Amino acid sequence: MTLSPIAALSPLDGRYAGRLAPLRPLMSEQGYMHRRVQVEVCWFIALSDAGFAEFKPLSPGARTYLLGLVKNFSEADALAIKEIEKTTNHDVKAVEYWIKSRFEARPELRTASEFVHFACTSEDINNTSHALQLKAAREQVLLPGLDGLIAKLREMAHAYAEVPMLSRTHGQTASPTTVGKEIANVVVRLAQARDRIAAVRLMGKMNGAVGNYNAHLSAWPAFDWEAFSRKVIESPEPLGLGLTFQPYSVQIEPHDYMAELFDAIARANTILIDWSRDVWGYVSLGYFKQKLRDGEIGSSTMPHKVNPIDFENAEGNLGLANALLRHLSEKLPISRWQRDLSDSTVLRNMGVALGYAALAYHSLSIGLTKLELNEEALNADLDAAWEVLAEPIQTVMRRFGVQGAYEKLKEVTRGRAVRSEDLHGLIRSLEIPDAEKQRLLALTPASYTGMAAALARRA
Repeated sequence: MTLSPIAALSPLDGRYAGRLAPLRPLMSEQGYMHRRVQVEVCWFIALSDAGFAEFKPLSPGARTYLLGLVKNFSEADALAIKEIEKTTNHDVKAVEYWIKSRFEARPELRTASEFVHFACTSEDINNTSHALQLKAAREQVLLPGLDGLIAKLREMAHAYAEVPMLSRTHGQTASPTTVGKEIANVVVRLAQARDRIAAVRLMGKMNGAVGNYNAHLSAWPAFDWEAFSRKVIESPEPLGLGLTFQPYSVQIEPHDYMAELFDAIARANTILIDWSRDVWGYVSLGYFKQKLRDGEIGSSTMPHKVNPIDFENAEGNLGLANALLRHLSEKLPISRWQRDLSDSTVLRNMGVALGYAALAYHSLSIGLTKLELNEEALNADLDAAWEVLAEPIQTVMRRFGVQGAYEKLKEVTRGRAVRSEDLHGLIRSLEIPDAEKQRLLALTPASYTGMAAALARRA
């Protein structure tokens, strides 16, 4: 079978491949290999600067060449590593051998080749590579995707700040709000969730087979390997990794930060599921219309339909993302004794989880650009819901000590269609100041929105 998008097992690499092009170089197996080469090169250069008599500082030309292996890493390089792996049956060792093979024409590097992967266990390379992958995906795909949604939603919140809308609590008519205020609620929640994602410290460890620097100290017992490891991990790229040092681990980094990150992403996704369902409902009520696209079809048999498919796709993909993210966050912090391999295959699916999230952000972004406000539908709903003014009327009655305020309004409104005349008759009969009567008589469902507009503009 020819390997093409239409033959892909996963829709992320098939139907939706084009939408995930920015994520693929970061979270694919090629992206994983790229980060492994980066970690090995950083460790190798740092060892040359550690002051060991057996490994002198590398020349500027050698450093430039090594950093070039990282900067210019290509698909051909990844395939060459895979070819080596056919013999080694070990992916990290294949990376080590590939790097050493790049030293053949450079005597300075060839002489020092045994310092590639020196004192490292595979997990020293893997855990830091995973952190670098997540760092790149967070900075280049996830946060920009969320930032784009937040910016668009904020724009809508401000634009529709004063457009009144009937609320529905428990599915029943309730105190009016504005369209902008309801969108502002999402903006504030999503911005907070976004900041939590950005705040997670991405951890890395390089401390040997069981986390105690055993091999390191066997070579140079008096050397401060912990400080050296911290420097490599925390120094900025390209000579460091730009991560946060993890001082305590077994063979694997504990992955607690991963659980924190994935939980934070899932929380943002849950907010967006909530929003996707609400927009779906507003489209169903007619509050929003959707811009038409030439040639687009909503149903194979019902030509009138314009379906809210972008929000439906987003909801489905956010659910898939969260199912995987939650499994990752629950499974990864657990390892039998000092090491088991049950995390290895799971970690290879990080890109799948993030892919479904990125796909959903894209769908939402497209969907939001199609929405057009239908103020006629909004106003019609408000004009048919005079019962919502029972709340302000009885609240003013209570202010002025009118006994049985709630009960009087309940008698006029509960379980029946309420007309403006019904409420106005009650208002005129009240023993309250005339100015208050006039204020209540002037009130309409569309004008009873409290601070909604101000809150929407402030978001």
